[in-house]
Amino acid sequence: MKSDEALKHVEVGIDELIKALEQGRSDTLIQFLEFQARFYHYSFRNCLLIAMQKPTARIVAGFARWKQLGRYVKKGEKGLMILAPLVYRQKKDVDNDDEQSSPIVRGFRVAHVFDVAQTEGAELPEFSRIHGQPGEKLRRLQRYVSDLEIALEFADSLGGAHGASHGGKIEILNGLEPAEEFLVTAHELAHELLHRGERRKETTRKVRELEAEAVAFIVCRTAGLDAVSHSADYIQLYSGDRELLMQSLDHIQRVSMQIISVVASTDIDEPDMNCVRSVVLAIA
Repeated sequence: MKSDEALKHVEVGIDELIKALEQGRSDTLIQFLEFQARFYHYSFRNCLLIAMQKPTARIVAGFARWKQLGRYVKKGEKGLMILAPLVYRQKKDVDNDDEQSSPIVRGFRVAHVFDVAQTEGAELPEFSRIHGQPGEKLRRLQRYVSDLEIALEFADSLGGAHGASHGGKIEILNGLEPAEEFLVTAHELAHELLHRGERRKETTRKVRELEAEAVAFIVCRTAGLDAVSHSADYIQLYSGDRELLMQSLDHIQRVSMQIISVVASTDIDEPDMNCVRSVVLAIA
């Protein structure tokens, strides 16, 4: 299958998502966000492609990657189609013989991955995951906020809110349970990463809140925490503008991956299945 055919499949998936939102069925978007949490390294378009082909997919990788992990694709299994970028490198400064180059995406090609259920061989390690308590992940998240030179402060009162973002400063209400503190911090960090400068002017307050909530939802799900999502509100991410919905999904995926790449990193004595997934997800 050619890349333009794959893109048509993506468009069909987007059409179905929009149709569901227009019918008031925001649970469809919630299901997609759940899927995005499982495959946070992939663009929302590739998540749509994987979900359309195998809704039960858990961990996917290319043929060669599975082989490296001691597993082999079962005979007769068909790969799941995704889009991989065609990347070229261009020298930044030819006159000065600058050997550094910057990647340029010239298009896309069809690549194939396989779900773990389509393979057999060596067992993947079953690492423990947190349930209800963020543990070290909360501390990693807080350190990341500090590394970004965003002030993190705690307040006894925030006018009824649990958190607030002030463009360079995050405030968290004192006394929250660790899991709630994790969710609120992820939510406010999403605002800091998504809604400063021009993008703040380009979006409504409602869309900004929904984007931040979606990021926090994905990050919490990936960390193994329960996250309550007000699904009915997600309908308002789509207000008749297909392009704006796609932009929101792009931004949600990008910032979710940015935060998860830090939060899901692991020390030797604290393995996490999500980190195995981050290795497995690379396209062979």
